[in-house]
Amino acid sequence: MPAVSGSSGRLVVERIRSQDEEPQWPGQVFAEAGLDYEEAMLQYVEATRDRLVHRRTEKTPHLETPTRWRQEWEGRAERYQVRQQRKQEDLAWRSAKAQWRKTRQDFQAFTRTERREQKASFESAKQAWQILRQQRQETLETRKQENLAWHQRNQALKTESPSVPAETQTWIAILVVTDNCTRQCLGLPVFRSGSKLTSAEMIAALKVILPPELQFLISDQGIHFRSNGFAQFAEDEDFIHIPVYRHRPQTNGIAERFVLTLKNWLRDKSWDTVLDLETWLTDFLPLYNNRPHQGLPIPGLSPNEFAQRIWLM
Repeated sequence: MPAVSGSSGRLVVERIRSQDEEPQWPGQVFAEAGLDYEEAMLQYVEATRDRLVHRRTEKTPHLETPTRWRQEWEGRAERYQVRQQRKQEDLAWRSAKAQWRKTRQDFQAFTRTERREQKASFESAKQAWQILRQQRQETLETRKQENLAWHQRNQALKTESPSVPAETQTWIAILVVTDNCTRQCLGLPVFRSGSKLTSAEMIAALKVILPPELQFLISDQGIHFRSNGFAQFAEDEDFIHIPVYRHRPQTNGIAERFVLTLKNWLRDKSWDTVLDLETWLTDFLPLYNNRPHQGLPIPGLSPNEFAQRIWLM
């Protein structure tokens, strides 16, 4: 399964402004006949990222936006620039680290005579590396202080908003993960923390659910998917994360349609505790994966049946 999708279930459909105006979105690339799936996915990645960068760097807040929201917007724009600068610094650090490792390995491979001849050059490179390493440690410490100041500023802005009654703050979060090819639902983990769900909690669940051969992961632009921790997780697991463009649910339609199916199935169900809800979801998962799916290219097959046969095609 080359790609999976996740969604929070919130749909916003953008209306066409005029009859002559045709909607355009990056996901249209998948409709091109004869285009290889992986090639289409790579084109979709580039198109989506280009539009995201354009939105982040060129869009400005409206003049009538309240002060607190303007401050939040300015803070996000500033934070984005900081992240871009840090990415460049991290890239330079990894390059220097790889160069030092190569220098050290080459020196260790020398004969005794060659080591004596190259010792002065090696010691100079070693000293430069130690200085660079010390600078890196200082940079990381500075980042910690900057991150702390950033979170404190955000917290201060949040406390300025009106408080919400306690009874409305009880949330249960459900993560939806579906396979784009077979339409299988890979899991429905439930998080009791709800609106306070952390990126670390979500990543821990994904480590159990995601298949090892994953190449692409499509998601909405929830804060958990845009965190530094999730970016590191994508790098460690060697897959490409694709956040869909805002107000374009078509580009994540498989996951969004699954959310609608799940909501309709739960409509006549009731539960008093989180354990009761988890029981309903446990019952739903095999029902969905074992019933015929109209979105599959072979009519009459369920997602599980299609997953077993796709390797024979």
